[in-house]
Order: sequence, then C-alpha cells, then structure tokens
Amino acid sequence: MAFDAWNALDDLSYDRTLLGDLTSLRFLDAHQCAIILGPVGVGRTHLATALGHITIRRRHTVLFARSDKLFTRLRAARLDNAVEAEIRRLTAIDVLIIDDFALGPLDATETSDFYELIVERHRKKTTIVTSNREPDEWLTMTADTLLAQSAIDRLTSTAHTLVIEGPSYRQRTRPGTVDANTETSILNNAPRWSLPSGNQVVPSPDEARRNSAVVLTEIPYP
Repeated sequence: MAFDAWNALDDLSYDRTLLGDLTSLRFLDAHQCAIILGPVGVGRTHLATALGHITIRRRHTVLFARSDKLFTRLRAARLDNAVEAEIRRLTAIDVLIIDDFALGPLDATETSDFYELIVERHRKKTTIVTSNREPDEWLTMTADTLLAQSAIDRLTSTAHTLVIEGPSYRQRTRPGTVDANTETSILNNAPRWSLPSGNQVVPSPDEARRNSAVVLTEIPYP
C-alpha cells in the first residue's frame, strides 16, 4: 500500500495540497496527528498505510491496527492485569494508526481505553485515525460522552483532517467492470507525490509490485 498504488481518479475529491503536506511528515516532527475521513472504498486505509511506510523509511516506529482489534487486545491485557504495560507500549510508538475508528459502538471499557491512549500520546507522539464518520459523530458511538469528548478534543486540536469523497474503488474494479489494460492505465496515471530526500516512493507500479515484500500490516505487538 504505497502512494503509487493508490488510484486517485478524477472522480475522487480531496485536498491535494494537504495530502502532499502530510507526505512530507512535517506533522510528525511537530507531534501532530492526522484524521482521514471518507466513505467506504475511497482509500482511507491505503493512504494511512502509505504514510506508515514513509514513516518507517524515516526510521520511526509504526503500529497499524484496526480499532476493534486494538481494543480487543487491550481488553485481554486488562484480564491479565497488564493493561498499564500495554498502554505504555502503545504510548511509546512514534506513529499509531487506528483504522476504521467508530465503525461500531464503543462500550465503556473501549471508550476508557481510547481516552487513555489519546491523553498519553497528546503532543508527544503522532496518531493517525481513519473513519467513515466525522468526529462529531464519534461521540454518539461511545459509552461515556465526557471521556470521549475530552479525548476527541485533544485529538482534533492537533490533527490535520483530510476528507476524501467519491465512489468506492472496489466497485469500480469489480469483475466485468475494469479489464486488466484499463487497470494498468489507471496505475500508470496515478499521481506521483513529491517526498523529502531519502523517502522517495517507488517510481512505477511494476517496481511497487516487485518491492511488495515491504508491507505494513497489523503487527502483533508483544
């Protein structure tokens, strides 16, 4: 999931200047955050992961986790009386990517864990959140409005918010919709993002596929 493989077609609407600024990682150096919003299938997860790849090339630590799995891991740690140690490990990571946040309701324990994570990382580390709901809607998905409001206020106060609008990429490429030649053309016409020296993305889709061993996945952190 690198930038060259993201199909930013004409039917997607987003702030290109903001995205270019995010790829520079200046927000990381300032311990700021990023929120990537949009409907299903526009590439929110892809872009967050691509930022993670660039961050790793800058020799920073990155953890990508789907929000429900992250909270499940914290719940398990609580049962083992290890939740404080788990929070410390998560706090120490340079960039924490929380994918699909607030896709479903958060119970009291999950809301409390979200609050702890955001408070501990606030202005110290960078957090990237992807969601198909706006932050105002997150409050309605939590069990404790006061805790959630405190966490969301901290997160959004230092966050660059990128909104992507458009149809689902998955629907555009379903079988019988886009043939191989058209898909290749789409990849070849994808925009090339200008990155700082030493953080260049792969120059072509072919090279991206050859370098596919470098993959950022949901890391089973210890």
